[in-house]
Amino acid sequence: SFEMIAFGFAGVILFGAIILMLPISSSAGVVTPFDKTLFTATSAVCVTGLVVVDTGSYWSAFGQAVILLLIQTGGLGVITVVASFSMVSGIAMLSGRKISLMQRSTMQDAISAPKVGGIVRLTKFILQGTFLIELVGAILMLPVFCRDYGWKGIWMSVFHSVSAFCNAGFDILGTTEQTFPSLTGYIANPLINLVI
Repeated sequence: SFEMIAFGFAGVILFGAIILMLPISSSAGVVTPFDKTLFTATSAVCVTGLVVVDTGSYWSAFGQAVILLLIQTGGLGVITVVASFSMVSGIAMLSGRKISLMQRSTMQDAISAPKVGGIVRLTKFILQGTFLIELVGAILMLPVFCRDYGWKGIWMSVFHSVSAFCNAGFDILGTTEQTFPSLTGYIANPLINLVI
């Protein structure tokens, strides 16, 4: 079970690194070196917030979406995501059918639950609670980001809400003129600071 969790994280990181290497992932349409994509994918899944290129200016919208999915996967836990959305246990869990004891045990380890009983209900609660809080965060930041970025403000709100809730530390506020600004431009904005 521990090995499955470790290999799950490693697999997601490797897959994310390979996807981030594709030209569609960078705003310049170039192939990004593997060492940079591996570092970025690892940082996103392990929610460390460390970056080697500015997330806002270097990565395309596709690349940012990949990073966001990696952050969400790392924040929820690989096994929770796999168990919730895989063809076998995800459909079973969402449709209310029984899942195996091994799947329950793996989910228990992944979310550090004290016992196997009620693990499916707890996992559903974690997923619903996570998405609800992230949605509320995004909605609260919408007025500020839409004022500053127009329609792109919706993406900015969603990205920063997920990144903040998962404690990832990633931001997409950088531009080619000003890289790595983080939230410094919103230092005097109480709404953004309180929501984050």
